[in-house]
Amino acid sequence: MSINLKRPIKLSRASAWRTYIGGKLIGQLHGDENAVDTNFPEEWIMSTVTARNSGREHIVEGISIIEGTDISLKDLIAENTVECLGKAHTEKFGATPGVLVKLLDSAERLTIQVHPTREKARILFDSEFGKTECWYIVSGREINGEKPCIYFGFKEGITREKWKDIFDRQDISEMLSCLHKFEVNPGDTFLIEGGIPHAIGAGCFLVEIQEPTDYTVRTEKVTPSGREVADFMCHQGLGFDKMFDCFDYTGYTMEETAKRWKIQRCGDTLIDSRSTEMFSLYEINIDGEREFSPDGAFYGIYVLDGEGIIDGIEVKKGCQFFISASCEPFTVKGRMKLIKYHGPKA
Repeated sequence: MSINLKRPIKLSRASAWRTYIGGKLIGQLHGDENAVDTNFPEEWIMSTVTARNSGREHIVEGISIIEGTDISLKDLIAENTVECLGKAHTEKFGATPGVLVKLLDSAERLTIQVHPTREKARILFDSEFGKTECWYIVSGREINGEKPCIYFGFKEGITREKWKDIFDRQDISEMLSCLHKFEVNPGDTFLIEGGIPHAIGAGCFLVEIQEPTDYTVRTEKVTPSGREVADFMCHQGLGFDKMFDCFDYTGYTMEETAKRWKIQRCGDTLIDSRSTEMFSLYEINIDGEREFSPDGAFYGIYVLDGEGIIDGIEVKKGCQFFISASCEPFTVKGRMKLIKYHGPKA
């Protein structure tokens, strides 16, 4: 089947199994008012990455598929790399978009974790990409009377030796006390750089944009809901000593942490090259008609709310598109809230 790269390409919904529970709000976004929380709390968007889950290695999940076909976005890009991603991007990054976007809805606190920087990813995982990420809070819900919150960044005085000792004792309350806790509100945006420990609290519904890997080092051997976490899911094959190489033990005050990593919105821009070269994310409100053009660079569009028409295709919330670098200008009409996301700067 031939795919027209000069028009927006609609993608099917791709979910991924995780060790934590959630996803009810994602189901409701897609129109399922009876949605419940399950172990599929994430929707992966414009994804060429396969989820890494111990015991589920035989299952391919998290990969975006072109709607109405069995063609993956990964295969489409591999066969049409320059047309899909653009000459400059291809020369620098090869046949990968260099970015992964997710919707994430947590009904429980995620385990405390860290992702590698690009430098550490090359050394530890032989990967050109780490997993720096950005969270944009869409909405939230109270879980057991607790408001949505996030934990991230070491407080001052945490050393590798102290952190490993807490891990060995699996003292979760002490682990959490080593991190800063922030209550979050819709519209808040945070940059979580590789090496920075973090945990998304219960009740957070967010858009996550990240480097295109699933390398996640976890420091809790049992999730808050009581699910045992396989050793591999903790150390990602590194072992229980080397996994501590992934952490940056620099400590900051809460004020310093917020100043460094809480991003201030600028118009439609949630995050761009002023904060990181690894990706950019925009929230665009359509009320009427607007023309889009790729200008030689690929990107993705996701409809967060509302309904309308994208390049002649009727859309509602939950619809998503891949826009190739060779796409021609197209028109978006209606009343919609879109997120638009780009890969790393070439």
